[in-house]
Amino acid sequence: MINRVVLVGRLTKNPELRYTPNGVAVTSFTIAVNRPFSNQQGDRDADFIPVVVWRRQAENAANFLQKGSLAGVEGRIQTRSYENNEGRRVYITEVVADSVQFLEPKGARHAEGSNFAAPVPSSPDQHSYAPSNRQSNSGGQNQGAPSFEDPFANDSKPIDISDDDLPF
Repeated sequence: MINRVVLVGRLTKNPELRYTPNGVAVTSFTIAVNRPFSNQQGDRDADFIPVVVWRRQAENAANFLQKGSLAGVEGRIQTRSYENNEGRRVYITEVVADSVQFLEPKGARHAEGSNFAAPVPSSPDQHSYAPSNRQSNSGGQNQGAPSFEDPFANDSKPIDISDDDLPF
């Protein structure tokens, strides 16, 4: 049997961090994932999916994600039930995340005038580049924000590559 889920979406509210009586961290949040098609009015609907994260990933999610953050979630679907105060059985379906990826820099959505267009490497040895529409850091805007330049931009110089360097 296979029970695997991969989602990319935005958090609908700030994550809630709690600890079990044994001191294990658990964070829950809801992620809004756009549907791949439009409704009859031309609007795109979204699904709101509850996510639960455990241990160190839970603490990281609570510390670095906030309402509106773009996140990638990988995990499994789990169903559970309980009896509420009225004696009714309540069923819950949620994603138990094995991995949560932060897909934009902290505060990028909330930075005023930010035209961030490049993904941030998730580890120091990963390199991702994309052109940015930002001006240089003038007037104090975007101070401390990473600057990404296209290393393959046309600088009008010939590229010196020997046939031995080509993989084909």
